[in-house]
Amino acid sequence: MSIRGLKKKQPKTFKVRITTVDAEMEFSCEMKWKGKDLFDLVCRALGLRETWFFGLQYTIKGMCTWLKMDKKVLDQEIPKEDPISFHFLAKFYPEKVEEELLQEITQHLFFLQVKKQILDEEIYCSPEATVLLASYAVQAKYGDYDPNFHEPGFLAHDELLPKRVLRQYQLTAEMWEEKITAWYAEHRGIARDEAEMNYLKIAQDLEMYGVNYFPIAQNKNHTDLLLGVDAKGIHIYSINNRFSPNKSFEWSSIRNISCSEKELTIKPLDKKAEVFKFFSSQLKVNKLIFQLCIGNHDLFMRRRKVDSIEIQQMKAQAREEKARKKMESQRLAREKQLREEAERAKEELERRLFQLEDEARQANEALLRSQEAAELLAEKAQIAEDEAKLLAQNAAEAEQERQRLEITALKSKEEKRLMEQKMREAELIAVKLVKESDRRAKEAEHLKQDLHEAREAERKAKQKLLDITRLNYPHMAKYPQYSPGDSRDANFDRGSIKLDLKDIDLKRLSFEIERERLDYLEKSRKFEDRLKELKSEIHALKLEEKQAGLYC
Repeated sequence: MSIRGLKKKQPKTFKVRITTVDAEMEFSCEMKWKGKDLFDLVCRALGLRETWFFGLQYTIKGMCTWLKMDKKVLDQEIPKEDPISFHFLAKFYPEKVEEELLQEITQHLFFLQVKKQILDEEIYCSPEATVLLASYAVQAKYGDYDPNFHEPGFLAHDELLPKRVLRQYQLTAEMWEEKITAWYAEHRGIARDEAEMNYLKIAQDLEMYGVNYFPIAQNKNHTDLLLGVDAKGIHIYSINNRFSPNKSFEWSSIRNISCSEKELTIKPLDKKAEVFKFFSSQLKVNKLIFQLCIGNHDLFMRRRKVDSIEIQQMKAQAREEKARKKMESQRLAREKQLREEAERAKEELERRLFQLEDEARQANEALLRSQEAAELLAEKAQIAEDEAKLLAQNAAEAEQERQRLEITALKSKEEKRLMEQKMREAELIAVKLVKESDRRAKEAEHLKQDLHEAREAERKAKQKLLDITRLNYPHMAKYPQYSPGDSRDANFDRGSIKLDLKDIDLKRLSFEIERERLDYLEKSRKFEDRLKELKSEIHALKLEEKQAGLYC
């Protein structure tokens, strides 16, 4: 067979892009495939068995439509693009998520979709509930809270709260993170699938959870109502209130639903009750409402029937899987607990080891300090001993000095007494000398006066003698060698002798006066020398007294 023949027999294909809440996939589809073929391919790729909740949604002319399972893909009114884009989303919602969502992948897909609807404000949620839901979302993403790892700011890039809530309270990102973290810390030990299931259990109680809203009118002219379809039934709302329905029709109370063009008719089970007719804006909208009503009603009836073999097997597998996961979780929790205990014990041992090492280090340092202190004390003791010896020596010297000073003081006192006595004696001598000097001075004055008088008398006598001589012996002047001894009379001879005697007495007197004057001067000089010696001794004694006072 030729290569060209093989190429001709290969079926023609077209590409599709499937977008889930958290991923994108591309597939090649055969031209003849129906919607169910593509849907089954996607479910197999995801490993999904609870296929009845999901569908493939696409947008055409601004309207969201679900791909029909029983018609060919290319025969339906789909976007003309390559690849063709579809969104794999939950089309129908369970009444009780914990009982109906069996597979973990199913729970995960529902969790992601409901979370997106809450963040996009398609489902209204109170601010308190959004914080709690955000804490479960954080637990599912990050696991158990660890303050050492999850530092402030770790949620900065996560979208966890609707913008409406952020605008309403105007808190900072740090404040919101603190509120979420406070709840997040309480979820310790919860696995990811448990956190996601807890999220869905809270979300399923919200008024807008799982409700598809469509604008309708009670007549052909006005669109003033909203029709909501969910797992429990059909609800009629006012245009401005999507929380509290004006009227509800539970699936168990509906006998028949029919649609013709833009008209939708709901017939209650009670035949006497009024039949409700509503009008939609487009036939496509009417068909979409009808399709959702049929699917939700089928699931409602299916829940109330005995489970099929497939469902029973899936539930058994789910129970086994939950039991296994529970055991695994318990085992992991136990291992984690043991590991934490071991880590705590290790930390305690490390802390104790560190403490012991620190104590040993401190003891070693204390020992070194003790040794240093002992060496220092020994050195100080040696120094103290040397100082004691030195002090003893100084004390002995001081004692000797004291004794010497005492002796010196005694000597000084004795010398001082002697000196004072000598000074008194000197003063007395000085007084005596002064008196003697005064007396001698007076005597000298008298003697000088007597001498002066004697000399004056001598001069007068000589003058008188000369006069007499000139008168009695004029020739004596011419003959000086003449000796008058022979011719003098007795009176003249006696006068001459008297004159000679008196002259001799005057000379002797002058000699004695001069001798006494020299003696006086010698005694004065000696006395002055003695006074100088006494002053020097007194000065030396005063210096010794000052030095003795300094030593004391």
